[in-house]
Amino acid sequence: MQNYSHPFSPIIDDNTRILFLGSFPSIASFEHSFYYAHSRNAFWPIMEKIFKVILTDNETKRAFCLAHKIGLWDVIGSCERENSSDSNLKGIVPNDFEKLLQTHPNIAAIGFTGKKAFDLFQKYFKELPIEMELLPSTSPAHASMTRDEKTTLYKTFLQRYLTV
Repeated sequence: MQNYSHPFSPIIDDNTRILFLGSFPSIASFEHSFYYAHSRNAFWPIMEKIFKVILTDNETKRAFCLAHKIGLWDVIGSCERENSSDSNLKGIVPNDFEKLLQTHPNIAAIGFTGKKAFDLFQKYFKELPIEMELLPSTSPAHASMTRDEKTTLYKTFLQRYLTV
């Protein structure tokens, strides 16, 4: 087991309405210094399909998120792990969501990009007054649902809070 701290800042600003939360960046995300960077992760293809855009690099993805009032972060601030699997995360220290939500009061809802993120948030922050929804994981390990099925659920969630 090796100890890791979250390698990058949240993507968020004063206009952010939706905050997508994962559990902790994959090893591929560490290598590419960005969220959902594994080549088979469906997060960015889902956003591209919903918004009819092409997102080619980290700066384009960051600008897209901010332009569409979407924030990205992870529940875990630091932990121990051996690989990218959520099942082996140990020594978990969560990020400070009380402070984040006080600092960014326009956030209307949190969409969790997997069950581990949702369960951890519930463990540490279930009393926070914010709309929350568990969405299907965009990880390539979550193959029980097609990308089109996931896209439909993400679009429905986004439409509740944004103009999509």
